[in-house]
Amino acid sequence: MAKLNGFEFWKKTLKEARFVVAPMVDQSELAWRLLSRRHGAQLCYTPMLHAQVFVRDANYRRENLFNEVCEEDRPLITQFCANDPEVFIQAALLAQAYCDAIDLNLGCPQMIAKRGHYGVFLQDEWELLQKMVRLANEKLSVPITCKIRVFEEMEKTVRYAQMLEKAGCQLLTVHGRTKDQKGALTGIASWEHIMAVRKAVNIPVFANGNIQHLSDVERCIQETGVQGVMSAEGNLHNPALFEGCSPPVWEMAEEYLEVVKQHPPCTLSYVRAHLFKLWHHTLQIHQDLREDLAKVKTIDGLANVSTQLRLRCQEEMAKGQGVEQKESSLPFPHWICQPYIRPAPKEPVANGNTRGSEVKKTVCQKRALEDSDGTADPLSKNKQKKRSRNPNKNFCPEEKPKYIKCEECGNPKGNKCVFNLCRGCCKKKAYKEVADCPSHGLRFKTKAEKLKAEEDRKEDGKEDEGMDGRKEERKDGMDERKERKEERKDGMDGRKEERKDGRKQEGKEERKNGPVTETESSSSSSSSSSPQPPSELQVQPL
Repeated sequence: MAKLNGFEFWKKTLKEARFVVAPMVDQSELAWRLLSRRHGAQLCYTPMLHAQVFVRDANYRRENLFNEVCEEDRPLITQFCANDPEVFIQAALLAQAYCDAIDLNLGCPQMIAKRGHYGVFLQDEWELLQKMVRLANEKLSVPITCKIRVFEEMEKTVRYAQMLEKAGCQLLTVHGRTKDQKGALTGIASWEHIMAVRKAVNIPVFANGNIQHLSDVERCIQETGVQGVMSAEGNLHNPALFEGCSPPVWEMAEEYLEVVKQHPPCTLSYVRAHLFKLWHHTLQIHQDLREDLAKVKTIDGLANVSTQLRLRCQEEMAKGQGVEQKESSLPFPHWICQPYIRPAPKEPVANGNTRGSEVKKTVCQKRALEDSDGTADPLSKNKQKKRSRNPNKNFCPEEKPKYIKCEECGNPKGNKCVFNLCRGCCKKKAYKEVADCPSHGLRFKTKAEKLKAEEDRKEDGKEDEGMDGRKEERKDGMDERKERKEERKDGMDGRKEERKDGRKQEGKEERKNGPVTETESSSSSSSSSSPQPPSELQVQPL
């Protein structure tokens, strides 16, 4: 069957999907996708997968895609982050049989994407992106799609989208925010940029950004003319968003946990993160259960905390039924599924003095991501804990020791590795050459020698057992011959004794009865041949 492209792909393969669940790192796993599909989602993406890890690690492939094959989970698009055309193609070729399209992530703005040089941090390298998309379009049996962020300049955004379309992109998802709009500075997505892209390209376009309710979805489609709308955070806080309803949180939580049990295994951290999102507003009130939710280590434990939250919410409903909610400014009670809206940063006034503290307070409501440009960002909670345990610990990236790169892949090499490689590359080389690397705990040579020694001992043991067996057989044979000799000797001795006893008895009879006559001897011989009962002896008087 020929590969479908553009609108034909959207209509036939994606079945004109309008409601789309976004690719989310460690959040759009199989159980969550199935829950979202039950409540109106028509198309889902896998979590963002790292192409290089996907190629080299079979366990990573199984855990993140191969083991999640499910007939209900279609249509499905697999998303990769990559910066090497060859690696991206290898990963896509491995994944294409398990999905309906391959998506290239060009929108991730997080610091890990900056350090790994992928996501939105590739948006200025058009030559590289052209090559990656073109090769994917030529070599894959499924379409190639892209998810991008916009530039501040609308014209540059349009040229960017047209470049990707020309390279072979068959569907484009446009997140209407720039790479700097993240965290506390997220702000409002620009639907104007999305509309401009939609008018400039001849492939289907999905919009992403500002989606909190089903009414936002409909309004976005009308204003921008896109074919579908993608939701990330709105979906995490309300999986029934595309149904147009806002159910009680516990209904979604219990249904999600049921799906998790039906489709194991599911990583505990994923489930915990989803419950934190669903119960976000309630956990602001019941802080003790927030701590319990963070500490439990089993699915049943998480379900138990969720049940306790439900009981507390139902108690509040029973006590305050019909009473106005005064504890917060939420549009619904905290136990109803609803989006989390970040407060927008306030603009400083002209003189820059009167509202400076307000701006700083607003921006710092969510911790800014660490950056390597020298900005004085606060430490993460994890690093604060480490510093409390070790006040002299250094967290400055510039003063940390520089690691020597592995000769094969560029990752930090082991300090005492015998091959001067990272652990992954060292393992491959040590296995191939049957060598040891004590610094990485690899003992291929030692194990091979031990195995050979055991085999040698087994062979020696078999030879010894054979010799011992033959010796025993010879010994048993000699013993049997000795026994037969003894039996023959005993037989001969018995016959000798019988003959001797017979002669003795005859001598006694002769002495007692006198000389034996010829007649008596003949009668005695005949009697010996046919035994007769003894006759009575006649005793003569003296």
